[in-house]
Amino acid sequence: MISASEAGEPASLAAPQPIPELQGPALAVLRGPAVQRLLWLRAQRRLSRGHVRLAGECLGVSERTVWRWLAQAEADADAGAVPGARSVDRFEVTPEVRVLLAYWRGNASAVHRQLVVRTRTSAGEPALAVPGGAPTDAVPLLDPVPSLSTFLRAVRRDLTAGERAGLARGPEAARAHDVFGRRPTEWRNRTWEADHVQAPLVVDADGELVRPWVTWFIDVATKTITGTAVTPGHPSRASILAALRAAVLRTGPYGPAGGIPEQVRVDRGRDFLSKTVLGAFTDLDTKREDLPAYSPHLKGTVENLNRCADRMLFAVLPGYTLTPKPRPAKKKPKPDEPVPLTFAEFTAEVLDWARWWNTEHRPAGLAGRTPLEAWQADPTPLSDIPEAALWGLMLEDDGRVRKLSSHGVRWHGRDYLGAWMAGQAGRSVRIRHMPHHDHEIEVCDPAGRHLGTAHLADAATPEQLDELRRTRTLRARRLREETKKAEALRRQRFAPATTPTPAQRLGAVTAAQADQELTESADRDMAALALPNLIPPAPPPDDWNTPASLRHAAREEKR
Repeated sequence: MISASEAGEPASLAAPQPIPELQGPALAVLRGPAVQRLLWLRAQRRLSRGHVRLAGECLGVSERTVWRWLAQAEADADAGAVPGARSVDRFEVTPEVRVLLAYWRGNASAVHRQLVVRTRTSAGEPALAVPGGAPTDAVPLLDPVPSLSTFLRAVRRDLTAGERAGLARGPEAARAHDVFGRRPTEWRNRTWEADHVQAPLVVDADGELVRPWVTWFIDVATKTITGTAVTPGHPSRASILAALRAAVLRTGPYGPAGGIPEQVRVDRGRDFLSKTVLGAFTDLDTKREDLPAYSPHLKGTVENLNRCADRMLFAVLPGYTLTPKPRPAKKKPKPDEPVPLTFAEFTAEVLDWARWWNTEHRPAGLAGRTPLEAWQADPTPLSDIPEAALWGLMLEDDGRVRKLSSHGVRWHGRDYLGAWMAGQAGRSVRIRHMPHHDHEIEVCDPAGRHLGTAHLADAATPEQLDELRRTRTLRARRLREETKKAEALRRQRFAPATTPTPAQRLGAVTAAQADQELTESADRDMAALALPNLIPPAPPPDDWNTPASLRHAAREEKR
């Protein structure tokens, strides 16, 4: 078959193309403009039957339906208005009503009830007060008050879904309805994101049940987990340094992904903002981007990794629960209670899952590739740092120059020894250490060259450590019991009321009991018993170099 253009015929003579029929929302949107245009043609005395027939064909309705729309528009001006346009006499949510919605936490029905009560009160009719309502001065006077259905419809129309959620549940709920743009596509090691995530389970760490934390770095462009560190209990800057070291190195058990990133996005956690972490990023020539507080959407890659780890990894491990309650280590588990993993087993599970994520998982946005395949397909050159030069960047500098003595090097009131110190007493050294790792330190010369590792001298035996832990536990338990009893004494109880009466305190005490407790409390306050002026200080000796006034006072006292 030959088309009209191929046969040399003009386009105007070709067969007319069928007009697509509009249905549903498209018909409702175009009805208003079409009716308004036809009314304008009628006012200009230019309306013809052809105009009406053409409008019906475009809207997919009959000519009779269009004439009916015109009749309705002439009888009612709002009938031919554009859908969504505001009517003159319809109810709208005013700023005063928005304040009431915020006062009632988004409860539109409660706001309507208070508006009705306010109108009835102003008209002189008896009306019951709304319990917990806003002051009368803050409630606008509406005349007339719309029906509840009209009021609810106006709230749904004039307030967005995010505004309604924010009024009811706060800004976090409103953020779920926001729209965020995507960042432009980047290259590998252009941007990393780092974060801590707490596993919702407990593990056995040296006989104590704790909730572990996972610290990791992820490349934004390829979704590759570059470094991971697991910490029993709360993480610290040491966790960040350990994960950063694993992320940068590409040799040994680490890699092949890694290298030095151009920038790292972190939240405003205290450990991420520490001088130690900032110093490590500065030495690596990596820019640290501090994101605003309460903005997880600005580091969505690592937040998505946290969510995936919770659903894919933590949910299948023993003892998973959304609100874990660690039981005492000495308590025997119930027969049906799963045995918690040891810390070593949990660490192995996390590292195996990170390896699976990089080599087998295919996240959306990578065109069916695994993160490691996307990493290797990126031709961007990498910047590496030797492992021998990396150890010093991940340690804190003591900031002082010390002397090696016959007892080693002294730090924080304790001596540290190393076999390499033999014959080097009197040498000037500097100390570098991993945060919170006080069992060993690294010793360097003043120029920064590594000399060796020093371990804590006269370290306590395991038996002494166990006895010390038991003593600290008993002391902490006694303090908690005393604090609990003190809070019970401080707590004020009031009698319940069924009528609007003043609050009545409970707990009657006799005058003798009150005097006895006050006397005991005064006897325990040693500061109140101190009498600084009871014994005056002795005069200074004669051989002291004292001011003339004191010497004169001393001579007068001797006379």
